[in-house]
Amino acid sequence: MSQFSEQELIRREKLDKLREMGINPYPANLFPVTHSSTQIKVDFEDGKKVVVAGRLMSMRIQGKASFAELQDSEGRIQLYFNRDEICPGEDKTKYNEIYKKLLDLGDFIGVTGELFTTKVGEKTVMVKDFSLLSKSLKPLPQPRVDAEGKVHDAFTDPEQRYRQRYADLVVNPNVKEVFIKRTKLFNAMRQFFNDAGYFEVETPVLQPIAGGAAARPFVTHHNSLDIPLYMRIANELYLKRLIVGGFDGVYEFSKNFRNEGMDRTHNPEFTAMEIYVAYKDYNWMMDFCERLLEYCAMAVNGSTKTTFGEHHIDFKAPYPRVTMTDAIKQFTGFDITGKTEHEIREAAKAMGIAVDDTMGKGKLIDEIFGEKCEGNYIQPTFITDYPKEMSPLCKEHRNNPELTERFELMVCGKEIANAYSELNDPIDQRERFEHQMLLAQKGDDEATGTIDYDFLRALEYGMPPTSGMGIGMDRLIMFLTNNQSIQEVLFFPQMKPEKKAVALTDEEKAVFNILKTNNPIDLNVIKEQTGLSNKKWDAAIKGLTSKKVAKVSKTDTGLIVEIT
Repeated sequence: MSQFSEQELIRREKLDKLREMGINPYPANLFPVTHSSTQIKVDFEDGKKVVVAGRLMSMRIQGKASFAELQDSEGRIQLYFNRDEICPGEDKTKYNEIYKKLLDLGDFIGVTGELFTTKVGEKTVMVKDFSLLSKSLKPLPQPRVDAEGKVHDAFTDPEQRYRQRYADLVVNPNVKEVFIKRTKLFNAMRQFFNDAGYFEVETPVLQPIAGGAAARPFVTHHNSLDIPLYMRIANELYLKRLIVGGFDGVYEFSKNFRNEGMDRTHNPEFTAMEIYVAYKDYNWMMDFCERLLEYCAMAVNGSTKTTFGEHHIDFKAPYPRVTMTDAIKQFTGFDITGKTEHEIREAAKAMGIAVDDTMGKGKLIDEIFGEKCEGNYIQPTFITDYPKEMSPLCKEHRNNPELTERFELMVCGKEIANAYSELNDPIDQRERFEHQMLLAQKGDDEATGTIDYDFLRALEYGMPPTSGMGIGMDRLIMFLTNNQSIQEVLFFPQMKPEKKAVALTDEEKAVFNILKTNNPIDLNVIKEQTGLSNKKWDAAIKGLTSKKVAKVSKTDTGLIVEIT
């Protein structure tokens, strides 16, 4: 059986015919584009000569004339093909054979023509000549709009869209807008930092110690040095080394990698921005942060206001500031001030929070805040003054030795920024690292299990008072574009291996089609819905399970069928 669909076979036959006619379907020479679709519409003038290029997205052939749509990187423009304009002589092959029979939707073409306005007011290019620039061998997913305006065959399945982002970008124009806004965000943030006089840097992705955060790293091996190396989980400790080295302010857009779970807000590869500024503290950084986000929201959306799900958010500064102690007291009635680890653990249990003996004081407080407080902060709000146990790299609070000078910015119950008055006492830092080691040995999987002795050596040379901040760029652009899933704001999110196509019998297809809209479903219900005889049903369900397309499971209420 052929590996190609009928459409793909037809397109390959057309490819061969083009080559037989002496036409190179993939020419190497430059095509001299003079205008984009946007430029044509903005500076439209009847009779103007233009050269445009892009994908052929629709064709409405009517004998010796035809309307078509060309899509370039900026949008679409209508084309008018007239046989006698394209072929003024006796040879009409270019229109009758090449255009009408050998071009397909999705093909890249270049067009030379003149602008005119149709009777219905459509700005259009009258084609004087065209060239095939690239033949498309696979049909694009093509949504259709019927007479009532309903869309059919839309390319909406998330797994297919993420896996074939190239097709997603072509047929779903709104997707491209998300990534344009993502780039606007990076450009705006970079401009804000540069205007403030701070310096963009690059730090290692391959590191001898996975430091700066507590996370499971990806591990590799360097053959020449014969040592393990870790893909970066954070760049914090390297940026601080640069402050030690004499830079007053450094920032980096950092690709980080964490070998942990995947869900709607986590991808194993993600982008964080971290900035460190000498001679500042976390109070200054709060002011800086809210001015930064107000600036970025305006640059991306033209407004400080945005929508995220059911919430309307305003990034206009200033933002409320609430201590973690007051937040927990407000939503639980429990005051963590001066409480022992045992007292906090018992309080968490009384609140119905799942805790265990591996959790230290900091982790327990974090669980209480996460379960009982976090989701209440919808508008941008700074949560400040975290307990020391939660912040091993943060400076002790100037007024309370049990706390640290730290804030997190919460939006819609999610953290998007984390900042400190950075710890610069090398002796205190060593003790904090050692305490984290003890917690890790005790079983706390979020404690840092290694000590970066080179970083401690750097601190011993002296680091000035410094404030640092990290922002999750993927999460921030989710908020600014109203996307609930991180996969929507990453061009190429990590995916499970693609399942190979499996040939199904007609009966198996009937069962599978029902499963696609009712998954899982009671075995007796789906059997009845298929209308198959007992013999055909048995063969279909056995076939689907043996091909590992579906599985049958036993539950308390009976047998269910679901897609694997």
